[in-house]
Amino acid sequence: MSEPDAKTALFEKVRPQLMGLAYRMLGVVADAEDAVQDTFLKWQAVDPSQLLNGEAWLVRVCTNRCLDLLKAASRTRVDYIGSWIPEPLQTETCNSQEEDLDRAQSLTTAFLLLLERLTPRERAAFLLREVFGKSYAEVAETLGMSEAACRQLVSRSTKSVRQEKARFRPSADQQSAFLEAFQAALVTGAPDQLSMLLAETVNLSSDGGGKATALRRVLSGQDEVSRYIARIFGRLWLGTRIERREMNGIEGLVVWEGQQVVAAMTLGFTEEGQVANIYIMRNPDKLRHLGQRFRHDLQSGSLKQH
Repeated sequence: MSEPDAKTALFEKVRPQLMGLAYRMLGVVADAEDAVQDTFLKWQAVDPSQLLNGEAWLVRVCTNRCLDLLKAASRTRVDYIGSWIPEPLQTETCNSQEEDLDRAQSLTTAFLLLLERLTPRERAAFLLREVFGKSYAEVAETLGMSEAACRQLVSRSTKSVRQEKARFRPSADQQSAFLEAFQAALVTGAPDQLSMLLAETVNLSSDGGGKATALRRVLSGQDEVSRYIARIFGRLWLGTRIERREMNGIEGLVVWEGQQVVAAMTLGFTEEGQVANIYIMRNPDKLRHLGQRFRHDLQSGSLKQH
């Protein structure tokens, strides 16, 4: 294999890992793809023979590009209209094993929103160490800090994450039972069966981004949320085509009007299997990538587009 071919082959080998990292960091598919592409462009200008570890170089460049994009995003989100929810990602999960649950949970909408509470550097440190299995030395080099400081950063971010309940990934039966009850409530207008599957403190959030009709406030509580779904969604989604899709590693719903996706629903569950969060995406800019499907490898945390 020629040197240019070997260089391209190494990048393509690492690309799914970079995409998995960038999407978790940024929560927006287009931004994640931009970060990976920017990394590729910089890769064209280097001589891999001068690097001790080409993969580590690629991860470092991609991580720091994501940090730059997060700084820019923090300024624009100040003026964001309504709730900001990460862009839903159509996934196909592979290599699912009990020991891979941390990586499976790290892609859910609830978990991505939990990462939003961390500083950008905390987020990067946590993902590199806990999801992608990098050594403390590698994480420290990527973030340009001492290993001792890196250990403190990872410890602080890990403690913050593990205190929350957003890490639970429900069984397939629990996911299916809720979606069946949800769709039944839309048809019958009766919220009772649905309400029993909701946590008492359930929240419903909707992201329209000022470009589509969406709730400006978060609905809370079993009664308010179940009645809103049965009575309002039952009317708004009347005549649409509703499909089940795996999104962010958990089954959700995609709503179609003709050939256009107009809404997507992803979920967050409690450890008891009840639904704690319902996320409704209405922003058309965040729905356009649902035609793409990404293979999620739980052993590596990577995302590879089909």
